[in-house]
Amino acid sequence: MTKRHAWALVAVAAVVAAVVLFGRSGDGSTATPAPAASSAPPVRVVLPGRPGESAAVTDSDNVRAPDGSTYNAIDTAFVQMMIAHHTQAIAMADLAPSRAADAGVRALAQRISAAQAPEAAWLRAWLTARNLPESDPAHDHAAMPGMQTPEDVALLAATRGAAFDRRFVTMMTAHHRGALQMAGDVLKGGTDQSLQQTANEMAVEQGSEIRRLAQLNPQ
Repeated sequence: MTKRHAWALVAVAAVVAAVVLFGRSGDGSTATPAPAASSAPPVRVVLPGRPGESAAVTDSDNVRAPDGSTYNAIDTAFVQMMIAHHTQAIAMADLAPSRAADAGVRALAQRISAAQAPEAAWLRAWLTARNLPESDPAHDHAAMPGMQTPEDVALLAATRGAAFDRRFVTMMTAHHRGALQMAGDVLKGGTDQSLQQTANEMAVEQGSEIRRLAQLNPQ
């Protein structure tokens, strides 16, 4: 077994354990897992040629980044969808300073924004380096694990005080559990090493924040 394979197995095991630990609803039932991204087939992509050369068409599984690393359709879909996922989490967290009654909720919301904004920027840079678009019309963002409906986000924005705190904890916990599922999918099926490390770090970070959310327990 190579060092790369051993590291990947450790990363997958860590995230799978996190999904088992945090993927339960408040009543003790296990949340329904999202379809595994590893079942996604390669897609055909067009690679622009050098000046004077024709473009080439190949499977996404064969694509190499400028640094020589390989990535596949699972990697690309994860990055594109996680940008939208992070964007919603940041929008929810940014509501807390003017609405939350609990100082712990405000502090954790600030932590979420501070962590996820740089991650979203890194994900955008990953796409830019590979000449890939930030979004794909084929992705249904509303169906992503943990994504909250626009109506629920609007209701959160209209809430103040302790009621905001309770709603925020419930929504952000579900949102983070969804991110754990998505990270687990890319760790199982992706091929980009830098993305594997980033996804593992996201899973550890958001698992820690789920524990903090549970400890808040606003009244």
